[in-house]
Amino acid sequence: MRNLLHAISFYIFRILTFPFKFMPLRWLYAVSEIMYVILYKIIGYRVSVVRKNLKNAFPNKTSEELKNIERKFYSHLCDLFVEQFYIFHANAEKATKLCRFKNIEIANQYYEKGKSLVVASGHYGNWELYGMFGLYLKHISLGAYKPLANKYFERFVNASRERFGGIAVTMKETPRVTFKYASEKKLFFLGLIADQTPARGDIHYWTTFLNQDTPVFLGVEKIAKKLNQPIFFCIMRKVRRGLYEVELELLTENPAETKPYEITQMHVKALERVINEAPEYWLWSHRRWKHSRN
Repeated sequence: MRNLLHAISFYIFRILTFPFKFMPLRWLYAVSEIMYVILYKIIGYRVSVVRKNLKNAFPNKTSEELKNIERKFYSHLCDLFVEQFYIFHANAEKATKLCRFKNIEIANQYYEKGKSLVVASGHYGNWELYGMFGLYLKHISLGAYKPLANKYFERFVNASRERFGGIAVTMKETPRVTFKYASEKKLFFLGLIADQTPARGDIHYWTTFLNQDTPVFLGVEKIAKKLNQPIFFCIMRKVRRGLYEVELELLTENPAETKPYEITQMHVKALERVINEAPEYWLWSHRRWKHSRN
C-alpha cells in the first residue's frame, strides 16, 4: 500500500511539473517569484524552524537583520526548486552556464600524481550542481547521498545527478565502494555533503557550529584517514541569480597525520565561514539541531 501511495504521489508530481520541461530559465524564475509568495507569505513553510535556527545561529544580529536573511533565504529556496527542474532537462551546454568551476585544474593535477580526493561540502548554494563535476574531472566522480523514503523520487533524482558523468552512491555504501576502488587503483573524486544530521544512535562527536552544540557525522574524516588521500572543502558562492561559482580549498594532503577530529573541525569551520559570508544561501529550513547534547 505504501509503495502504491509513493507511486501515485510521484506520478502526480511528474504531471504537475511537466510544463516546466519546456520553460526557459527566466520563465522558471518568474514561477519562483509566485512560489515565494505562496510558500513564505501564505503557507509559511517551516517559518518557525527557520526563525529559531537563525536566532540561535546569530544571537548578535538584530531582528531586522534576521528578518532580511529570512526573506532572502525563502527567495533562494524557491530559486533552488526551479533550478533543479531546469537541470533535470537541460543539456550540458545549458546546465554549465549555471555554474563556474574556478580551479578544477587542481583536482586534475592530483589525478596525474595518482591521488584520489575526498571533498566535503554542505547544503549551501545549489549543491545539486556538484553533479557537473563529472564533466570536468579526470577522476571517477562519486557523490554520496542519503536515500529517500520514496524510491520513485530517489531514482528520478539520481538519474539527474548521474546525467553528467557522476555516480550516485548511498552514504551506507560509500566506504565499501571507495575502498574497493582504492584496492583496484581506480582514482576517484568523492563528494560528501557533511552537514547532514546523524540519527541519535549514530552520534559519536559533537562540536560548536553556528554558536550551537551540533552533532556531526565522522564519515569524511574516517574515509580520508583510511585512504590517506588529500581532502578538500568545496566552496560554493552565489554570484547572482542563475550563476554560481565553485572553488576547491585544500584542507590537508596527509589525513593520516592529523589528530582525532581535526579534519572534522576543518570542514565544519570552513562551512561556517562560508555561511557567515552570505547566510541566506544555507538550508535554514533543515531541522539541523533536533538533538541536544544532553
